Amino acid sequence: MITHRSKSFIYTDHKPPKDEAAVNAKLLEQACYVRKLMAGVYTYLPLGFRVLQKINQIIREEMNSIGGQEILMPALNPKENWQTTGRWDDLDVLFKLKGKEGKEYALGATHEEVIVPLAKKFITSYKDLPFYLYQIQDKFRDELRVKSGLLRGREFMMKDLYSFHADEKDLEKYYHKVTDAYFNIFSRCGIRNKTHLTLASGGTFSKYSHEFQMLSADGEDKVYVCQKCKLAVNKEIKSETPKCPECGANDFKEEQAIEVGNIFKLVTKYSDPFGLRFKDKKGQDKTVIMGCYGIGLGRLMGAIVEAYHDQDGITWPISVAPYQIYLISLDNKSVKDLLSQLDRNGFDVLYDDRDVSAGVKFKDADLIGLPIRIIASAKTGDKFELKYRGKSEAKLLNNVQLIKELKNNG
Repeated sequence: MITHRSKSFIYTDHKPPKDEAAVNAKLLEQACYVRKLMAGVYTYLPLGFRVLQKINQIIREEMNSIGGQEILMPALNPKENWQTTGRWDDLDVLFKLKGKEGKEYALGATHEEVIVPLAKKFITSYKDLPFYLYQIQDKFRDELRVKSGLLRGREFMMKDLYSFHADEKDLEKYYHKVTDAYFNIFSRCGIRNKTHLTLASGGTFSKYSHEFQMLSADGEDKVYVCQKCKLAVNKEIKSETPKCPECGANDFKEEQAIEVGNIFKLVTKYSDPFGLRFKDKKGQDKTVIMGCYGIGLGRLMGAIVEAYHDQDGITWPISVAPYQIYLISLDNKSVKDLLSQLDRNGFDVLYDDRDVSAGVKFKDADLIGLPIRIIASAKTGDKFELKYRGKSEAKLLNNVQLIKELKNNG
């Protein structure tokens, strides 16, 4: 697909916004990926929405691969469901509102209060288990302090998966499948080598839950990484964990990190209040065992920017970049044939055809951060300059060589 820059809703700014401190917020706003509406709430502009769609698709494919079935639940929830679990009064980030008829509602901060009564309508027997449902939609949390750009917001898009099991052994088996799928997601997004499975408190329903923490010097979390097996422990439970629960070593390194996902063994914490039960093979009533698994899409996008940027702008991994190629034409050189070849071969191209200086085009190319830059200039005759974002060397290639190079590396 070829997109002409002159016809696109892309308005870059080479000066960072004054009201943003986080790298991801500065660069994403400067490069016209997002725009802040108010604290903790962002609009995804065309470039940003394309990145979000790429991340969305990666997550969807990995969730489908482990048996997840996609649904979409309401964001507007009845008060009664939240009272059933006790979280109407106990969850301090819950947005509450009242309708004209006086009825009270909550905006979904998470969806256990919706999916458990939904499942109750269909589950009666052990033959109905296990099953796995997930959604990708907005969440709303009344955070007291929103900061760090896309890393912490009041409205944000999340993938939340819920699993339903007959026993804890089956939950444990699926829990490991989800762990592997999460690492596949982070690998495909380019941050696997920076991301550690991290022990966190399991609260009242299990000994541990797990976070996925991406190491980052500007991260808002503190974790301790085992130098032998690379399992990490978060700050809140470190005093209870002098030795690594995985390998027994006591050599930890303190790191700053960004949480990019979490998984919990809920067991019966939410199935009990709603009476979510089934009959086993002997006809006895049993409570359904549950797990839940979350990834914030905007948070993951922000984390990728924190991991991939330099002094000139973003350096997107090609798997999540809004386009693969930034094409610049100088000296009025025709690129009609090249555009046709790129389109015919399935490349996504942002073609900078604006009537602005070469310097402005080069600065925008670096700021927007597409993985590949191609320059067409009269100075290079029938050849084109190819340069990969973040690398200093450039190659001069003719049409045939260029397409071959792109197929091998694009």
